Amino acid sequence: MKILNLLLIAIVLTFVSCQNTSAPEAMESHDMEECQVKDGLFIHISSGYDNPKKVLMALSLANKMAETQDVCLFFDIEGVKLLTKTSEDIIMENYMTLHDALNKLIEQKVIIMACPMCTKAAGINPEDYKEGIIIAEKEKFFDFTKGRILSLDY
Repeated sequence: MKILNLLLIAIVLTFVSCQNTSAPEAMESHDMEECQVKDGLFIHISSGYDNPKKVLMALSLANKMAETQDVCLFFDIEGVKLLTKTSEDIIMENYMTLHDALNKLIEQKVIIMACPMCTKAAGINPEDYKEGIIIAEKEKFFDFTKGRILSLDY
């Protein structure tokens, strides 16, 4: 019985000593990863030339947030018409122009996606889009960030 108790104590002490040694290192590693993870902002833009203020507000917000957060934009319905190489610019006081805002986002490597069904419905070919615009893929909706995802709808 004494031998069994001593063996049990030895096993418990070994287990506890292993836990105490590795725990601080594991905790530090986890904290470092958590500090480096950014949350993401997903912006859905279905408005187009029919509501230019909504469009420019969404793009202004995307540009501001892209400075510190992961940002992904998804254009559908009327929004896809804004993304072509030949799209008309939108100019409004107190906002970046449509073309300037999109170009800045593209330079910052922000993911800008166009809905494939809306692209087809609008009679747009994928090669008609500006360089840097991609056709939406379901994986990109989640893969653009490692943190939480906040979604805004314009």
